[in-house]
Amino acid sequence: MDEQALREQLRKFIAWGDAHLDWPEALQGIPAKLRGIRPKGAPHSAWELLEHVRIAQWDILEFSRNPKHVSPEFPEGYWPESAAPPSPAAWSKSVKAFLRDRKAFQNFVTDPNTNLFARIPHGTGQTVLREILLAADHNSHHLGQFILVRRLLGAWK
Repeated sequence: MDEQALREQLRKFIAWGDAHLDWPEALQGIPAKLRGIRPKGAPHSAWELLEHVRIAQWDILEFSRNPKHVSPEFPEGYWPESAAPPSPAAWSKSVKAFLRDRKAFQNFVTDPNTNLFARIPHGTGQTVLREILLAADHNSHHLGQFILVRRLLGAWK
């Protein structure tokens, strides 16, 4: 596989939807009144999961491309302070930021100036390829949890 084909495959992988639903589908139609509820047996609400993937994806992207980026404190900096969004606008803002950063990650990976294999100079041995795979895997993991939360709340088709 040549490098351009690899970049295109990685671009698709970041927003993969072939083997399962994609985030935009999962986010659609969840009632505002259910976004902050932790269903029985689940440790997180839909809001907590959305904010967590937004923050983590943003952090991974910025770490990959910005040597001056400072990551949030782990683990508390990767989760919202409350189970519920502070406002309907906060939910919308988080969704838009998550999808915007996902698109930025896709653009970053397809940029021929992005060296997928070189170690990130300000890292501890990570490569951009590793960070792309990490972000996609992390988002996929929490997508499954998000859909389970919706099912437990009776808010899934």
